[in-house]
Order: sequence, then structure tokens, then C-alpha cells
Amino acid sequence: MAHAVHKIPPYAVPTPPELEREPLVLNQRPFAWISDKIAGIAEGKTPTWWWIALAISVLGALTMFGMVAYLISTGVGVWGLHQPTAWAWDITNFVFWIGIGHAGTLISAILCLLRQRWRTSINRAAEAMTLFAVVCAGIFPVVHTGRVWYAIMPGFLIPFPNANAIWPQFRSPLLWDVFAVSTYGTVSLLFWYTGLIPDLATMRDRAVSKLKKFVYGLFALGWTGSNRHWSNYEKAYLILAGLSTPLVLSVHSVVSFDFAVSQVPGWHTTIFPPYFVAGAIFSGFGMVLTLLVPLRSICKLEDVITTRHIELMCKVILATGSMVGYAYGMEFFIAWYGGNPYELYAFQNRAFGPYWWAYWTMITCNVISPHLFWFKWCRTRMWFVFLVSIVVNIGMWFERFVIIVTSLHRDYLPSSWDYFHPTYVDIMTFVGSFGLFCTLFLLFMRFLPIIAIAEVKAVTPQADPHHPLGGAKIGGAH
Repeated sequence: MAHAVHKIPPYAVPTPPELEREPLVLNQRPFAWISDKIAGIAEGKTPTWWWIALAISVLGALTMFGMVAYLISTGVGVWGLHQPTAWAWDITNFVFWIGIGHAGTLISAILCLLRQRWRTSINRAAEAMTLFAVVCAGIFPVVHTGRVWYAIMPGFLIPFPNANAIWPQFRSPLLWDVFAVSTYGTVSLLFWYTGLIPDLATMRDRAVSKLKKFVYGLFALGWTGSNRHWSNYEKAYLILAGLSTPLVLSVHSVVSFDFAVSQVPGWHTTIFPPYFVAGAIFSGFGMVLTLLVPLRSICKLEDVITTRHIELMCKVILATGSMVGYAYGMEFFIAWYGGNPYELYAFQNRAFGPYWWAYWTMITCNVISPHLFWFKWCRTRMWFVFLVSIVVNIGMWFERFVIIVTSLHRDYLPSSWDYFHPTYVDIMTFVGSFGLFCTLFLLFMRFLPIIAIAEVKAVTPQADPHHPLGGAKIGGAH
């Protein structure tokens, strides 16, 4: 009688070392450790550094609100605006903050649809960053009009007929911004909250005080972790990911129309929508690294936010930075090839005119610095990654400044040419917006889990039934 042939299960064959991927959670941490480590940041005693950082951030936010109050009570003359530079730091800051918010939606929605499991350790903080950046961005287009009370009155921005039958100008891209940014903020908030629900239930079950248990339980919406709940949750999450993905492309494309639909040399170009989207993702990932690299060290999260996560984000910055550099080159080529002398002069003026220092700062930060990430040493040294991420954000602010100010300060009438000088109100309003952003982020990390506990657990070997740590039997009976 022939001997039976025993097939070796595929999970019993060891993976070749060259195909072995670095795990997304190091040191084979169990589920309980993941819950304790992440939830413990919000549950533990408030550290001293948090109070110091919050005090500085609140001071910055109050400074910004003080400057805005001064602006409203006095008028936009307190800014450095003049003719022909009617837009300057206000719209620069608006576009800068909207760009910062793009990484959160990209990490959460697009990488979710592409089944990129490495997103799980960074998506929660990136989504929160998106919401706080949209809050900061929303301040500037309202206050730059001067008469801010019209922003909340029917007929100015809200499409609602008032007694005088005055409707908004639907052909204005500034009105398009209202719809694009508000839609983006609403869907991002829903997406962030939906992902939070399982973790809110975890915080509810771990809470000691009755107040915390009630508040977490209220927002957890009765989550029990049943099969039905997980099924509905995953469907809702996937639908919101599908809705959020077009927003990544549409929102900053609409913001770019503020410039592209005009006739100003340097603005009237069709490359702006994809160029702005690539730049937004570029600056957004830079801000994610700026926040997560120190947070990873301070909160001792090296096992959850691994070097592999940092490397992959550096590669995204390298890719989008290359796209931005290509767009810079194409702008000059189009200006030369188009044969329009005004367009060509606008770009020559950017590079060699009075604002040459801003242009070459932008080139150094956005084109040269990301290419350091071709080298593994640069991607794996946390202090170096943190430094480059700050440089990237500085460069992206200068990009918006160069696009706006250098295109406006010299128009078709040489007698009106002028040099823009920001006032202390310009500067303190912008610096204070970072205070508001940091205040919101610090409060978020103090009361909510900054990493998606349930999603991180799902990418560990223990969650895989085909893995030995997940219960798979090695070998088999003969």
C-alpha cells in the first residue's frame, strides 16, 4: 500500500530572509501592550512638557486673535497690503494651511483604498492635523476681505437670497473655495470620527472616572465590537474613503483656480491644479513628520511608529518634491515657449528681481532638500528627517509667497510698481496661527488616542489566523 503524501502547509515554510518585511509593530507586542501604550498617553498624568507647550501655544493663539480683533476694528490698512500687491501674507497663509491638511486625507483615504497597511500608525494624527489646519486656513480668507461681518451674512458667501436679492458671485473662485473647503472639512471630520469610534469604546471601557466613562461612551455610540458593528463600521469607513479621495484632488485644484482663472502673468496657467495638489501633499507629509518624529521619541512609541514608517513617508516627500521641482521647470519652459513677453518677464522677475532671495529659498528647500532622501542614512536618522521636514514646510510657505507677491508687485503700469513689506500685524497673525494649530493638537493628544489602536492591532501577526502567532499550527499530524 502506497504511503500517504503529507503536504507541508504554506505557513510552515519559512520566508526567505530577502523577502522578509520589517514588521509594522516591533518586538511582537501583544494586544494588551498596544492598548496600554497608546491609551496610556491620554490616561496617564499630564507631563510637565505638555503644560509648557500648551502655555506657549495658547499665548500664540491669543496673539493671533488679538491681531485679528485689531484688524477688524481698524481696517486692512494695518497689513502691508498696497497697490498693486492687494494679496500678500493673508492668501499665502490660507493656501499654506490648506496644503498642510492634505496629508491626512491622503494617508487615510487613498492609502486605505490601496490597502497600504503601514498607514495605520500615522493616520489618526494626520487626520487630526487635517482638521486643525483647515480651522487655521479658514480664518484668513474671511479676515482678508476687511468687512468680516459680511462673511456670515446671507448674500456674501452663503447662497441665500436676502431682502435686497443680492446673490453671491458664483463665477468667483473665492466662492468656490467656500464650498470646496467646507465640504473637505466636513468629510474629513466624519472620516476622522468614524475611525475613532472603536478606540472611543476602548477608552470608555478603560475609564476609571464616571465622567470620562460617560463622555467616551456617549461618543462611542454604543459600540460593543460585535460582528455586526464591525461590518457596518468597515462599510462606512470604505464609503467615506471613497468620498474623501476625490477631495484630495478637487480642494487644492479649486484653491489654485483663485490664481489660474485670472489674467495675471505668472498665474494664468493650466499647470496650477496638479502642481498645487502635488505641493499640498508634499507640505502635508512634511508637517506629519514634524509632528510625529518628536512625538515618537517623547511618548516612547518607537515600536509602533517604526523606522519603516518614517522611511516610507520620506519616500513620498521625495516623489512629490520631484513633481514640484518638475513643475517649477515647466513654468519657465511654458513662459519661454508661449512667446508672451509679459509671462516671460514675470518668471525672470521671480528668479532675478527684487524677490530673488525668496525664489532661491523656495528652490533650495523644495527641490534640493528632498533629494537627500535618496540616501538611506538620511531617511533613518530621526533628527535629520525632522530637520528636513521643517525645511520643506518653510519652502512651501515661500512657494505660495513667491507665486502671489512676485506676480503682483510689478503689474502692467511701471509707475505703480512697489515692494511689499509685511507689518508686525502680518507677522504676528501668521505666527499666532501656529499657536492655534499646536493648541488644538496638544488637546487632541491629551484626551484621545493619537494612534488608531484597533487598526494597529489588525496589522500585527497575532491578528492573522494564518500566522503562528495568530493560532496557525506548524506542521501537522502524520
